Amino acid sequence: MNRRRFLQSAAVGAACFSGWARAATRDAPPRLLVLFELRGGNDGLNTLVPVHDGRYRDLRPRLALAESDLVALAPNLHLHGSLAPWLPLWNTSEMAVLQGVGYPQSDLSHFRSIEIWDTASASSEIVQTGWLTRVAENAAAFRRCAADGVILGAADLGPFTGGARAIALSDVRRFTAMARLALTSTAPAQGALAHLLRVENEIVRAGTELGPVPAFSTEFPRTPLGQAVQQAAALGSSRRVPVIRVTLSGFDTHQNQLGVQANLLRQLAEGIVALRGALVEAGVWDDTLLLTYSEFGRRPRENGSGGTDHGTANVHFAFGRSIRGGVYGEPPPLDRLDANGNLQHTLDFRSIYAAIIADWWGLDASRALRGRFNPVRFIDARHA
Repeated sequence: MNRRRFLQSAAVGAACFSGWARAATRDAPPRLLVLFELRGGNDGLNTLVPVHDGRYRDLRPRLALAESDLVALAPNLHLHGSLAPWLPLWNTSEMAVLQGVGYPQSDLSHFRSIEIWDTASASSEIVQTGWLTRVAENAAAFRRCAADGVILGAADLGPFTGGARAIALSDVRRFTAMARLALTSTAPAQGALAHLLRVENEIVRAGTELGPVPAFSTEFPRTPLGQAVQQAAALGSSRRVPVIRVTLSGFDTHQNQLGVQANLLRQLAEGIVALRGALVEAGVWDDTLLLTYSEFGRRPRENGSGGTDHGTANVHFAFGRSIRGGVYGEPPPLDRLDANGNLQHTLDFRSIYAAIIADWWGLDASRALRGRFNPVRFIDARHA
C-alpha cells in the first residue's frame, strides 16, 4: 500500500511544516484540551436564557422560551432544557458558564469571524497562524506528542492554521490500522516527490503513535457527533495529542430555530456527558478541559422567519475536574444594545485563551496571543 492511497482511503487531511519525526519520549504529556466548535453561530440568548428579563420576551415574542422549558442552575440562571444532562456537572463544580463573550468591532461574516477566533486576532488585522499553532511552537511538551492536534467533524485546521502538526481525520481506528500497514511500504523518490513522501511518512508515524483504539463501556450517542466524541475519547485516552477539536454544524438558524437548536443542543449535551464518562473510565478526566465556542451569537431581536440573524456576544461553557465552577463575565444588557441592535460583549474571548495557555498549560500567554489579556480565572491554576 503506498502512502498516498493510505491518506486518501483514511480521509485524512494534514498540515506538517515543523516536522513530525521528532522523537517522542515518555515524559508527561500536556494536559488535554477538547474544543467543541458550534459552527454557524449558536444563539446564546436561547442557550443561557434571561427568562426573568421582560425585554427578552419583547425582543422575541415567538422565540422566547418559557421557564418550564428550561433547567435552572440557580434562581436566576437558566439553561435551555436540552442541556439538562449538564446539571450533574454543574452540581459537582465541573462546569463553568462564560457569558458575554466576544470581541471589539465584531464581524458578522461567518468566514471572517471564525478566522478571528481561530487566530486570536483583532477584527482589524489579518494573522496567518492559528492561536494553537503559536502555542505549539513555543511548547516543548507539544513536540513530544504524536501531533499538536487532531480535527474531527470538519476538514479545516482552524486554530492550527499556518504550521501546526495537525491532522483532520474521520476515523481514528482506520487511520491507526492503515498507518501501521503504510509504514512498512517503501517508495524510492527524489526531489519534490521525496519531500512529499517524507511529509506523508511523518503523518503515518503519527498514526502509529496514537496506539490502539480502546473499547469503552460508556455508551455514545448514535449520531455523527456521538461518533466524533467516541473518536475524541480514543484519542484523549492515548495521551499522544494535547488538543482535539470536534465540530458540530448547523447553528446558522435564520429560520425554524426552536426545533433545530433544541436538537443540536441535545446532541452537544449528550456528547459532552459521554466524553466525560469515557475519559473518567480511561483515567484521564482529571487532566482534561472541555471548551465550547462559536464564531458569534445571534441578534437579540427575532426575524420574520422563526429564527435569528448573525449577532455578536455569546455564552460558552467549560468543563473539567480542575474547573472552578460558577459564572464568569457579565450578561450583555438587553437595554443597551449597540447601534446595530446587537449585544455588547463583556468578556474578550482572548481572555479565555489566556487562561487556557497560562493556567491550564503553564505557558506564556502573551507570546501566543501577541499581547496581554487578563485570564479569566475559571481554571484552578494550582493543578497546572
